[in-house]
Amino acid sequence: MSICKCCKKKYEKLRPMQVVCGLDCALIYSKEAARKKEKKEIKIKKDALKPLSYYVKKAEKVCNEYIRLRDENLPCISCGAIDAKKWDAGHYISVGANRTLRFNELNIHKQCSFNCNVNLSGNLINYRKELLKKIGEEKLAWLEGWHEPEKMTKEKAMSVEKYFKEKLIDLKKG
Repeated sequence: MSICKCCKKKYEKLRPMQVVCGLDCALIYSKEAARKKEKKEIKIKKDALKPLSYYVKKAEKVCNEYIRLRDENLPCISCGAIDAKKWDAGHYISVGANRTLRFNELNIHKQCSFNCNVNLSGNLINYRKELLKKIGEEKLAWLEGWHEPEKMTKEKAMSVEKYFKEKLIDLKKG
């Protein structure tokens, strides 16, 4: 006995690939399958119309969440605060200065939002001192050096989002 995919009643299969009990259920099942296929195609078309900024924002959101969780037990990279009301994922080299480093983990660290990141525009002098201690002279020199400009695409933004989602899951596991 098999269970009909449409009405959920038990029936005797007449053919190996049969998934519904009869003609009425077959019509309903095929209409539902066509509706699902059309809905999926519409979603693909809608996604294609979304601008690049939509995908970059999604990637940035996951990246920032990862950085805050990665640095959860660390103080603010700039001022050493441990009790801020809100934390940001602050960039040492700003996105405006170098878009290529936007998602580079060496460039992003936990920073108190209101004091250092907003009021002090990143508090970069102190940020640099602590970053030097944290990542070392060689990596800091690389970070401050020249980087080939990289064109962001929807596909690249989606792969960045996927990368940080996986890292976030691994970090949450433990």
